[in-house]
Amino acid sequence: MPATASEPRDRLLRTAAGLFYSEGIGRVGIDRLVTQANVTRATFYRHFPSKDDLVVAYLRAEDQRLRIGVHQMLATEPAPPDALRNIAAAIGEGICLSGFRGCPFINAAAEYPDPQHPVRLVVRDHRAWFLDVVTEIIEKIAPAEAEPAARQFVMLRDGAMVAGYTEEQEVAARSLREGTENLLTQLGATPAYSG
Repeated sequence: MPATASEPRDRLLRTAAGLFYSEGIGRVGIDRLVTQANVTRATFYRHFPSKDDLVVAYLRAEDQRLRIGVHQMLATEPAPPDALRNIAAAIGEGICLSGFRGCPFINAAAEYPDPQHPVRLVVRDHRAWFLDVVTEIIEKIAPAEAEPAARQFVMLRDGAMVAGYTEEQEVAARSLREGTENLLTQLGATPAYSG
């Protein structure tokens, strides 16, 4: 089967995604990326003028993957409280996966302190999208409290991501579910059926 024009680029992105996530962006050099992706340096630079361009592409791909997952989850049109519960449950499942090392966006932000750097702009866009999704869900439950409640949920998610990497994964996932349920109770949603 003939190789497609994007195959080397895809290999670089897949390789970068695995290494950046598992080891950290700063610890992975271009030499290692090209060796593990089985491409030349010239091929690397043809697709990505710099390592930062590769980091931006990696984060955009991760953002797209997460957006598709959330869109598919919401396409079934669950009741708003269940939509928030489903998002929390999916995050909790991710936290409990082998090799979990926190949120790739939080991790990238920690390595790029300049808030105007292109990497940080991708992080900002992703976080704004997620906050918007959660706000839209909560607006259907308690419109007057939607924005502050959505920010609380995002903070719960962030805390669970960090705790899932630095502490016990199951405890972090359970705490996220419980925190989500507490938030929904405060918003007047019917408690989840626990029978």
